[in-house]
Amino acid sequence: MSINTDHVTGFVVGLGASALGFYLYKQNQQRVDEWLRQQGINVPQAGAKVDTATSLEELTREKERLEDLIAEREMQAKEQTAAEPG
Repeated sequence: MSINTDHVTGFVVGLGASALGFYLYKQNQQRVDEWLRQQGINVPQAGAKVDTATSLEELTREKERLEDLIAEREMQAKEQTAAEPG
């Protein structure tokens, strides 16, 4: 099956429709996101920065939690490589 003008036309129309949909969403983002939240869909706040509102204590706890996760993953990776035959 070769690509013909119908395929190209469909691709261009789809691309245009996607671009128009994205443009309209960005123009009405706050209203659309609020409507989605009312429907029970968790949409993160646009432009919300967690870092600026987080205290030093909370950041330190998060850092320690991430360090623990990294150490666990490194141990799992070492165990997997040690268990592999070869």
